[in-house]
Amino acid sequence: MSIRRLSFDEVIDRLLLLKEPFHKDYLAMYSSWYGGIITDPALMMVPVDDHMVHRGDGIFEAFKCVNWKVYGLHRHLARLERSAKASMLDLPMSRIQLEEIVLCTIAAASEPDSLVKLLVSRGPGGLSANPYECPARQVYVIVSRLNLPPEEKYLEGVKLISSNVPIKQEYLANIKSCNYLPNALMKKESEDAGADFAVSIDDRGFLGEGPTENIGIITKKREFLVPRFHRVLRGTTITRVMELAQPMVASGELSDVREADITVEQAHEAAEIIMFGTTFDVLSVVDFDGRQVGEGKPGPIYRVFREILNRDIRECREMLTPVKE
Repeated sequence: MSIRRLSFDEVIDRLLLLKEPFHKDYLAMYSSWYGGIITDPALMMVPVDDHMVHRGDGIFEAFKCVNWKVYGLHRHLARLERSAKASMLDLPMSRIQLEEIVLCTIAAASEPDSLVKLLVSRGPGGLSANPYECPARQVYVIVSRLNLPPEEKYLEGVKLISSNVPIKQEYLANIKSCNYLPNALMKKESEDAGADFAVSIDDRGFLGEGPTENIGIITKKREFLVPRFHRVLRGTTITRVMELAQPMVASGELSDVREADITVEQAHEAAEIIMFGTTFDVLSVVDFDGRQVGEGKPGPIYRVFREILNRDIRECREMLTPVKE
């Protein structure tokens, strides 16, 4: 078998001509390795020897921009700092510098609504597992189109299955690292089963989390319960909804809002099951493991959660993108 050796110019020519259907969603990328922002999707790459690539040695956050407002940025950066500390990965720049890079990259994307991924890697510098091979940590910011689920998913509900993929250990569950193999396998499970989401189950039979989502239930006693955060990632969307739901306890719409150990059986008997995520906000589960949830349609608490979260996003004044040049 003979394989051609490509010259530098041949590789660059190949990249410049490379056009894939999924490229249409890639709007802009900042790379500290490149030293700036690029908008050609064919050039949005990271070095193969970056330890984030071959070891998963990196951390990330995903958040969205709606009408030029970045929602929950400070929450996400605070969690990034926690992940960095837990993974012994010093951030290469200050939070203010990270904010500026995020805003400039969003501005370069030139769309008011977008999804943003901020990644911090151990950096290039070798192909072993030794982190000391890497002389400098790197920052990458990717801005893509905000693709929401079809409206019928919000109106008619979604399907959920229990996952067979082992839940992450507590230490790893609380680091938003770039090693997402269990998450990817869970997502494959749900896709293969014709479901929208999968949820992990721990060794004691308690609910965990989805591939990139948190889960909560509304009991028949009107309790809003979420799996304990010591064994799942503390999601920014679900924690914000827990804050926004506190007045509903005072008004009697809910009897309680708290973390709890939730069995699969409790979830099957719940009045409502709700999924929480950065991209879609909230979605109502109407089918769990082939069993009808509640009345088999999105319930009243889900509708209230969706409205109060949408209002919170609309009224967000946390951060605006800079004026585009």
